[in-house]
Amino acid sequence: MTVIRIFALLGGLVLLGLIVWAAGAAGQSLGEAIAWLISNPWGVVSLADLYLGFFFMAVLIWLLEPNKVIALAFIAPLPFLGNVWAAVWVAWRLARVVQKPKPGDHKTDMA
Repeated sequence: MTVIRIFALLGGLVLLGLIVWAAGAAGQSLGEAIAWLISNPWGVVSLADLYLGFFFMAVLIWLLEPNKVIALAFIAPLPFLGNVWAAVWVAWRLARVVQKPKPGDHKTDMA
């Protein structure tokens, strides 16, 4: 479990590094980069895939996070901070998410 948490954090850091690198190397503003991306059909597909993934992650956070204020604090920035932010939540909450339900614990039933 610790290995997965470390990989989540490292993956988030690598992604953050790639974002910083792309921002400096592209020579374009974010608006220009988005315009370039959506001018290509595969760019549109990639963005749709990305934001659908953010939606699914938001649903999981909402369902699995016991404190809804914390859930909202992680969900609201997802469209802007993306999977870097999702990796932080996964690393932080992974142990709680995968813990085995105790006998008689009906809150964990998947109905």
